Amino acid sequence: MRGFLLPDCVRLALDRLEAAGYSAYLVGGCVRDTLMGRRPHDFDLCTSATPEQVKAALPGERFLDTGLRHGTVTLLPADGGPIEITTYRVEGGYSDSRHPDGVRFVQDIRFDLSRRDFTVNAMAYSPARGLVDPFGGQRDLKKGLLRCVGVPAKRLDEDALRILRGLRLAAQTGFDIECDTAEAMRRKSHTLLHLTPERVFSELNRLLLARYVGRVLRQAYDVLSVVLPELEPMVGFDQHNYHHLYDIFEHTVRVVESVPPTPALRWAALFHDSGKPSTFTLDDGGTGHFYGHPKASEALAAERLRELCAPGELLHSVPFLVRQHDVPFGEEERQVRRRLSNWGELRCRELLMLKKADCVGQGTHPDYLRWYQVTERQMNRILSAQQPLTVRDLCLNGYDLQFLGLSDAEIGRMQRWLLALVLEDPALNQVGTLRDLIIERMEEAEA
Repeated sequence: MRGFLLPDCVRLALDRLEAAGYSAYLVGGCVRDTLMGRRPHDFDLCTSATPEQVKAALPGERFLDTGLRHGTVTLLPADGGPIEITTYRVEGGYSDSRHPDGVRFVQDIRFDLSRRDFTVNAMAYSPARGLVDPFGGQRDLKKGLLRCVGVPAKRLDEDALRILRGLRLAAQTGFDIECDTAEAMRRKSHTLLHLTPERVFSELNRLLLARYVGRVLRQAYDVLSVVLPELEPMVGFDQHNYHHLYDIFEHTVRVVESVPPTPALRWAALFHDSGKPSTFTLDDGGTGHFYGHPKASEALAAERLRELCAPGELLHSVPFLVRQHDVPFGEEERQVRRRLSNWGELRCRELLMLKKADCVGQGTHPDYLRWYQVTERQMNRILSAQQPLTVRDLCLNGYDLQFLGLSDAEIGRMQRWLLALVLEDPALNQVGTLRDLIIERMEEAEA
């Protein structure tokens, strides 16, 4: 079959297993992606060989015993990424909606494919044996359809994470979710609460970074609200404000779609207005206001990310972006310099991208984007000119100030004072000028 260009280490593993008398296939996402014309990032193999037989068929290779109980070993080739190799198996019940109660090894690849989640993932390919597609995965790929293998409710009962995995795949591929599968996802969505937060975060994060995230948020907000309860109050919430054409949820989705696909920006966009429902007031003229909503949104974002065991960087960056998303940057360069000094270039750029997306998501005043474009040009000029932004950028360092007679405690205060002056007027950052300012201040203190 055309399209299957395999790394040497993958082909070698397949060939050696076949030469030893076992059948072996590529399975899962690498088959799906190749049939879609995409280059796979990793390769998983399935074989009739047991883990011990796999190792015997590949002498001299390094392995990790990643899941012997489930028939899985990971090959660590010298010239490629890790390759997971699993014995054909069928699984018992899933009493915890997470793990099979037991597995049984089998000799037919079709039995193994029957336990998989979606038809587009239930295909196998071997250079020696061709494509095995017992559940119509190729047909569903052509239709752009995600369909559970077998009875959807039973498949989702086996592992609740398949609900989120299906939504994530839909967000990555743009595929529709087949009607019975979508209905089963809704009926079984409560089982998502059985999952560990780390597994939930991993799928949600990949979903948020995907190309078709907005479509999935709109179509499956009720399912996602089980693990992101902050979403539901936003749905259909009329803002009663001339600045906003859309309700809170639709505005939020548009902001998510408009920011670059980085974790910090996508999570910040998702939560930036989550505090609006709880802070809504209506004035006598019928205009809606959301006083204090950035602070309320920040609290919701921080709590949810902590509960999802998100990485430390997100626990810091997302609440910051949410808290500051409504704070004016200022149109004068001295104001922009202060922001850069206080927050740093990365956070300032992220905040500008969030603000621009927030403006686009309002759907009412596209001319407001001009303000942020002006601010961005100012920021670029400041950074290109290497204007002083921190005490380390001052022409006089701590040793210089000590030489002028300042104590350790006085040096820090003096540096902060000098930086405030230089942020107002970078031209002051000259050795002689700073020295004169220090001497003048010291003389005033003594007077």
